Amino acid sequence: MNRLLAAFAVIVVFMIVETIGGVLAGSLALLADAAHMLTDAVALGLAASAHWFARRPADERLHFGYRRAQVLAAFANGLFLLFLLVWIVIEAVGRLQAPPDVKWGAMLAVALTGLAANGVAFFILNRGHTRDLNVRGALLHVVSDMLGSVAAVIAAVVIATTGWMRIDPILSIMVAALIAYSAYRLIREAGFILLEGAPRHIDVSALQADLKESAPEIVDVHDVRIWQLAPEHARLTLHACVEDPAQGPAALAHIKSYLEERYGIAHSTVQIEVAGTCCPDLAGAPAPQASSRAHEAPAPRRREAGSASTPNAAFVGQK
Repeated sequence: MNRLLAAFAVIVVFMIVETIGGVLAGSLALLADAAHMLTDAVALGLAASAHWFARRPADERLHFGYRRAQVLAAFANGLFLLFLLVWIVIEAVGRLQAPPDVKWGAMLAVALTGLAANGVAFFILNRGHTRDLNVRGALLHVVSDMLGSVAAVIAAVVIATTGWMRIDPILSIMVAALIAYSAYRLIREAGFILLEGAPRHIDVSALQADLKESAPEIVDVHDVRIWQLAPEHARLTLHACVEDPAQGPAALAHIKSYLEERYGIAHSTVQIEVAGTCCPDLAGAPAPQASSRAHEAPAPRRREAGSASTPNAAFVGQK
C-alpha cells in the first residue's frame, strides 16, 4: 500500500500543476493529460482503499471476506475512463473546427515536467510484484500518461515551429485512444473475474487427467468448478471417485496437496465418492465449460476424522 500512496501523492500534485498549465496555455492536450492523471489518482485511491478492505477478515455474511473489493474498484475505474474518453473526443472535435491559440512555451514546460512526474510514479509502482489487478491497472494509466506527455511535447514543438494549432486536438484524440485501450483491458479482466471466470492458465481437462494419473486410487474426477476472488486467489470444487471407501482419506489428502503444489490453489472443496455409485449433483446436469463455474454453492464441508491435512475439504463416504 505504501507504493500506491507514494505514487498517489506524485500524481495528485502534478495533476494540479498540469491543469493550471493547460488552462493558462490553452492546450487541450495538456488538459486531456491532466484529466487522465485524475483517473490515475482515482485508480490509486481505489487500489489503496481496496487493499485496506481486502485485509478485513471474513464474517458471518461475507464468507470470502473483502478480496473482491479490488476487482470492483478496477471495474469502476475502467468505466470512469470511458466517460473521460467521450469528453476528450467531443472537445477535440470542437477545437478541430475552430482551433484556439495555444501558448507553446508554457505547454512544452508543463509537458516535460509531466513526463518526469509520470516516470517517478512508474518507478514507484513497478518495484516488486505486479500481479495485483489494481496495481497493474494503475501502471497502465501511468504508461499511457507518459505517452500523453510525449504527445503534448510533440504538439508544443510543432506549434512552435509551424504555428499549426490543429495538432493540439489531433494529438488529444491520440491520448483518448490510449485511454480507450486502458479502459478496455481493465473492464475486460475485471469483468471476467466478476462473472466468476476460471483462471485462463488452468485447463480443466488437463487438471482432471493430471489428478487421475498422479494417484492410482483415483479412478475418476468430475464436476470441476474453478473461479477467482481476485487474480491471485483461485477457488475450486471437484468430485473424485475411488474404488474402495478406505482409500478416501489418502485420495483426499493427495488431491489437496497436488492442487496447491501444481496449480497454486490453496483453498478447495473436494468430495470423495465411491466408483459405481450415482453422483446426485450430476444427475441431469449439463457439463460445465472449462472457463466457467456453475452458479451453485459448494457441498457442505465435513472433515474425515484423522485427515488433518485436508482443510476446507468435504469428505463423502459410500452412498
